[in-house]
Amino acid sequence: MAPSSSLRRLLVILGDQLDYDRFVPDDFDSNTDLFWMAEASEESTHVLSNKHRIVYFLSSMRHFRDHLRSINIPIRYHSLEHHDEDSSLSYLLRKDILELNPLEVSIVKPGDFRVEASIRSVCRETGSELNIRHDLHFICKENQFEEHAANRKSLRLEFFYREMRRKNNILMEKSDPTGGSWNYDKENRESFKKTGPPSTAPSYEETPDRLTREVISLVKKRFPDHPGDLSHFHWPVTPRDAQSQLDKFVGEGLPLFGRFQDAMWQDQKTLFHSLVAAPLNLRLLDPLKVIRQVERAYDEGNAPLAATEGFIRQVLGWREYVRGIYHMYMPGYRESNFFEASETLPNFFWTGETEMACMKSCLTQVLDTGYGHHIQRLMVIGLYSLLRGVNPQEINNWFLASYVDAVDWVTTPNVIGMSQFADGGLLASKPYSATGAYVNRMSNYCKSCQYNPKESVGPKACPFTTLYWNFLARHRERLSGNQRMVMQMRNLERMDEGKLNGIRKAADSLLHQSN
Repeated sequence: MAPSSSLRRLLVILGDQLDYDRFVPDDFDSNTDLFWMAEASEESTHVLSNKHRIVYFLSSMRHFRDHLRSINIPIRYHSLEHHDEDSSLSYLLRKDILELNPLEVSIVKPGDFRVEASIRSVCRETGSELNIRHDLHFICKENQFEEHAANRKSLRLEFFYREMRRKNNILMEKSDPTGGSWNYDKENRESFKKTGPPSTAPSYEETPDRLTREVISLVKKRFPDHPGDLSHFHWPVTPRDAQSQLDKFVGEGLPLFGRFQDAMWQDQKTLFHSLVAAPLNLRLLDPLKVIRQVERAYDEGNAPLAATEGFIRQVLGWREYVRGIYHMYMPGYRESNFFEASETLPNFFWTGETEMACMKSCLTQVLDTGYGHHIQRLMVIGLYSLLRGVNPQEINNWFLASYVDAVDWVTTPNVIGMSQFADGGLLASKPYSATGAYVNRMSNYCKSCQYNPKESVGPKACPFTTLYWNFLARHRERLSGNQRMVMQMRNLERMDEGKLNGIRKAADSLLHQSN
């Protein structure tokens, strides 16, 4: 390490910036530059992070640290066990800046405005010059998204996605989309019917290595009251592990992923999903390389077009789109509350103890493992929160705490915009609202549930169905102008006023019972 008087740059790397291919700036000089990383307790406690999430970040960070050391890159690394339980990233950074006195603090654009604000504050307080570098991990740069958004009356994923397909020549035949269609959603919405999944889903379970086992022991000791069962930990913590998991998905999961990407089944946690969101969000995988590998599987006849397009839409379309929304509209975006929702988050979100079979299954799974696929998030947990009227900031914090792949830039737009429609339609064109019939159609949860998804009042009434009609009635004025809600609002208008009053009373009773 260079003496403090000659330190040119302190290069800060955050826990979700573990890009093995792009971490070194072109003008890096090991004699005058020093990398800096820190495991700060506050990053696990500002929301009550799941143990799986904590282990995933810390183990991945330590493997990245060891990689730097193996190639003789100088780094100062703060391990969690070597500082106070209430340590913060800003405290550790301020302490080292004052000691090392770098001419410049340099960091890739953070994906969390809270973290970026704290780093900016530290640099102002210490009089340090701060250089925020562009994030080269993403396919769409911030200025490119801004150009896409300029002069548009509204932003919609579909138009952005098509533009990205054309610009990057992905699933294209000259100027036309492969197969003649941009979107195969209609082919990607099958349920498992009564018979269940047609084949065994791929298993991604790996035996944790020594370093990961050490982190598991540390997290159990340091965060004993946080959710998470660490008896099974299967997340990839290096690029090699992540690539191995991706290879398995492309070979075994992708062929059935498309058809059943929206389906759910009791005690089947991952089904045919890839689980690549977590390594992608920590930069252990490169998104464009992932997309090209999936595209090759189609080109070589190993995956149907609908499945290939459905997966690529999530990575090239949705992932890049929400990141653009985040950086254009934060920090105010987080506080959006279109429906003025004010209910507190029910306690059973932290225990899984509820009589609703779908909620019990999905909550218990994420509390134990830190994982749930997108329909479990959007159309079970998120849907219930929306219909109940939970404050969007509360449910957003719960999502940030609970999922292994949660990072602010991707979680906040997904929850605030798509799941809770709290932005009033900036990100999505309508609220994702439905009765218990949707859950019944797409899963077998209702088979073991005491509630009937067809009933909205009475002892067997499904809370989703009761709260759905109450949600439409409560927000009639706000929703009546939404063209995509016309059919649902017409169904509400046809409802007998006496029945609607009964639903209102039942909904009020539900809100008081389940807090």
